[in-house]
This record gives sequence, C-alpha cells and structure tokens, in this order.
Amino acid sequence: MALQSFFDSVASVLSGIARRHGMEAKLLEHKLLKNWPAIAGQPVASHTRPDHIRFKKLYLVAENSVWVQHLTFLKPELVAKVNAAAGGAVISDVVLRVGSIDRVEPGGESEELDEGPAPVPSPQSLAEAETHAAAVSDPELRAKLTDVMAHALTERRDRSKR
Repeated sequence: MALQSFFDSVASVLSGIARRHGMEAKLLEHKLLKNWPAIAGQPVASHTRPDHIRFKKLYLVAENSVWVQHLTFLKPELVAKVNAAAGGAVISDVVLRVGSIDRVEPGGESEELDEGPAPVPSPQSLAEAETHAAAVSDPELRAKLTDVMAHALTERRDRSKR
C-alpha cells in the first residue's frame, strides 16, 4: 500500500489556482506557443501558429489560404493532438485565419529571443496582471505571479503589433 502524502504537489496546487482564477486557457495558450512544433508536427507548425483559445475554440493563424484549406481537413486531428497535450478535452474546434507567421528554426529558438533581456512590462500589462493575481493571498506568490503574467502580456502585445 502506497503512503499518501499530507502535502499536495506544486503542480496540483498551481492547476487549482489557475482553474479558480480562470487562467487555464492562458496557461494552455502559452504551452501551445512554446511546444507547437512538438504538438502539431514540424510541417504544420512551420506554416501556422496558435493565436488564442476562447470558448473551447483554438484560433489558429496560417500563413496563406492554401494552408487554411489544407488545415480544414486536419481539424479533427489537430483537436485530438491539442487535447492530448493538454491532458483533457480543452478545445472542441479549430478556427482558422490567414496572418503572419514568425519563423522559428527547427530545433532552435527564434532569433528575436536571443536579442537580450525581456522587455519591461507596460503599465497596462502590470495593471491587468495585478487584477488577475489579486485573489492570491500569499503576498510573495502574488508578486511573482503578477510579474510573470505582466511579462507574458507585454510580450504578447509586442508580438501582435508586428
């Protein structure tokens, strides 16, 4: 008989916090961005990028209409792969649109990530992050969570301006 631990794992605590504060979709979006080539496969990932998740739909950007048409037939497979990577049924559909795709070299990071330190969070990103983290009672954890979310929001806004 295995001994049960009195303490919960960090992963279970963080997933509970994310679920209670509605951050699951944002965390999944980050995971998709980071691991997109492994999840979708390199041929698809080199011509697409995940944009966001809303109402159980993954909004995916493809580099041209030919890829949008091709991906229309791959929707069930993409849904299955994303749900497998997420560990549950988090999306039910994929919405496709044409847009710009930042090139990432296979097996490496994009060049812009090697340019230097991360940008300083904007006041707007910081305010939004503070709003999301306000319910966390531990001041140290709240400060770290606010910092991480503010940097992520700033990077996303910078990326969308390009």
